[in-house]
Amino acid sequence: MVWAGQGESQDPLVDRRIAAAAAFEGDSEVAEARDMARDFLTSAQSEHGLPVSRRAIGVVQLVVSELVTNARKYAPGPCLLDLEISDGAVQVGMWDSSSTLPSVGEANPERIGRHGLEIVMAVSRDFRVHREPVGKRITASVLLTDDPSADAADRHAL
Repeated sequence: MVWAGQGESQDPLVDRRIAAAAAFEGDSEVAEARDMARDFLTSAQSEHGLPVSRRAIGVVQLVVSELVTNARKYAPGPCLLDLEISDGAVQVGMWDSSSTLPSVGEANPERIGRHGLEIVMAVSRDFRVHREPVGKRITASVLLTDDPSADAADRHAL
């Protein structure tokens, strides 16, 4: 894994992106990608004071896990993961070398596996796929404060 974005200066967030990126090439690196996502959001919370719900951290780890797993399974060579916070959400970007666009299978309760893309689309605020000169890029957006249980607790408190 190659990691970028760590150890940068801790200047105030004036015209500064909160972002990290890494390249993954082995199947065992899915766990490292999940850890990277968790560490990135924990840092955004502790070092930059951004509100990040526990649910959002879990959802981002799930999205990262599914996207890295699919990239490693269906595309040769490395895949590139980038995370960036903007507009109250984290943008999870995944580039891989395959130009074949992913597709969601027909609903089939007997199908075992191959639900990763459906899961990512269901938990993301926004989901995009587009071809690049080499390969494709998938981008999913997850709200930082996405916590339905907190919303329910707030409603009960009223």
